[in-house]
Amino acid sequence: LKKRFRRHRPATVVEGANALIVPSDKFSLPSGHTAAAFLMATLVMAFFPLFAGMAYLWACLIGLSRIVLGVHYPSDILAGALLGTLCASLGLSVL
Repeated sequence: LKKRFRRHRPATVVEGANALIVPSDKFSLPSGHTAAAFLMATLVMAFFPLFAGMAYLWACLIGLSRIVLGVHYPSDILAGALLGTLCASLGLSVL
């Protein structure tokens, strides 16, 4: 998806924005870290509902960290969260 959308990261587009880390690629949409975190949180909710709140808090903090580090826009995080949740839900639907 990143190569298809080709959305440049904030540090390369927004004047005065700096990334605090070196990203592994140059495109930002969607956030793969956030997608993986929300996929995991959704699976935790399905199999261990008692821990769902902690898992989603963890996933949200990962998304927030990507913004704070300067490598993603908020919309990248939203797209990653939706992608991860949809992938987990699709996987759970075939069980």
